[in-house]
Amino acid sequence: MEYHGQSAVVLGLGQSGAAAAELLQSLGARPVVCDSSDSPQLRERAESLGRKGIASILGPAADSDPAGYDFAVLSPGIDPSAPLVRNVAAKNIPVIGELELAFRECSCPVAAITGTNGKTTTTELTTHILKRCGLRVIASGNIGLPFSTAVLGSAELDVMVLEVSSFQLEAIRDFHPRVAAWLNLSPNHLDRYANMGEYRAAKLRIFEKQTTGDDAVVNALSDLPALSARKTTFSAMGGNADFTLRGTEIYFHARRVLDQSRTSLPGVHNAENTMAALAIGKALGLDLGMMAESVSDYSPPSHRCEFVREISGVRWINDSKSTNLDAMEKAILSQPQPLILIAGGKDKGTGFEANTALVRERAKTVFLIGEMRHRIAEDWKNSDCRICESLGEAVAGAQAEAQAGDTVLFSPGTSSFDMFRNYADRGNTFKTLVNQLNPQPPKQP
Repeated sequence: MEYHGQSAVVLGLGQSGAAAAELLQSLGARPVVCDSSDSPQLRERAESLGRKGIASILGPAADSDPAGYDFAVLSPGIDPSAPLVRNVAAKNIPVIGELELAFRECSCPVAAITGTNGKTTTTELTTHILKRCGLRVIASGNIGLPFSTAVLGSAELDVMVLEVSSFQLEAIRDFHPRVAAWLNLSPNHLDRYANMGEYRAAKLRIFEKQTTGDDAVVNALSDLPALSARKTTFSAMGGNADFTLRGTEIYFHARRVLDQSRTSLPGVHNAENTMAALAIGKALGLDLGMMAESVSDYSPPSHRCEFVREISGVRWINDSKSTNLDAMEKAILSQPQPLILIAGGKDKGTGFEANTALVRERAKTVFLIGEMRHRIAEDWKNSDCRICESLGEAVAGAQAEAQAGDTVLFSPGTSSFDMFRNYADRGNTFKTLVNQLNPQPPKQP
């Protein structure tokens, strides 16, 4: 699309918003960035853009910006119902999402991955596999590197692998992935969506523009509408699927592909992440045997059931990427040792009742932090719950409680924005606290 000479307002000065503004400027547009918030971090980012000739409006003034623009770009972190967006809509300014903006400038095929859980692991694993098989590829999108930044080098790539969130999919028009992967769906973001139906509908838009020449990789147990693309299914939980798990071995139909026990990806959830990544590669024409070899030397991303250290016979696991109950459930089930759980964070509108029985069965003690600490304690009133005012207090309490042979699992089950910048900041804080602990005489069970 031709943007040269057009005025544009980017709504939201997060990482994706700043990248969208820079992409627009490189295309000859005249972008301005508006953000309702006004923090030192945003002011620093605004100053950086200002040095490049891009203006920013922060705070309440952004919500009532009187200017007219040719079009607007919505950052994924901005709720479409926010005053910032309503101000633009009232002036009948066309709005597209950052994902849509970047896709229109992408010169290579896209493999897009969505789902409530496992997106980051699957995106990183898929990228690793494709690179090891000789393709030129970058991972971007919700994984950290904005699509609007990565797309500038897309002419030199064979494939762009995208981690895609429901927020990003809300404002697409022509977004058309060559391969679209649907990992799973469970309750999440109900502070943004009125119900699960709305959340599901946003996710399903990933398939909207696909045709019979494209591929869809889907969890066989997901209840999806009819899809136009060729479908490859996977499941580690039984059922009829193309990729299946038998014991610790992954099969494609009758062909044994990979022994999961020989990888760094334990657990049923990681078996499905692996199957999805293999299916994406197969859709792109790669050899299953070559892909299987590349999985064996892959290390999972930080903050997802990440081993931090063992101290006084106690294992400490960082699962800060757990931002919903389904991710927490999978993390708990993946730990065979007696468990002490640290959980809690921002109130996203979802109770914790769904994991009540599992926590009562598997966790000896629970340390609760964040906005939801008291609400979770009520939901888990039949478990031994301790209310903490900080993550440091929770870590200290867990060390005092843990015995040799225990695992301390930090799996919040909700997002981080009440106390931290993001899940990575939260996880890094946890790892720092754990690495500062001094060994203690082991307490025997």
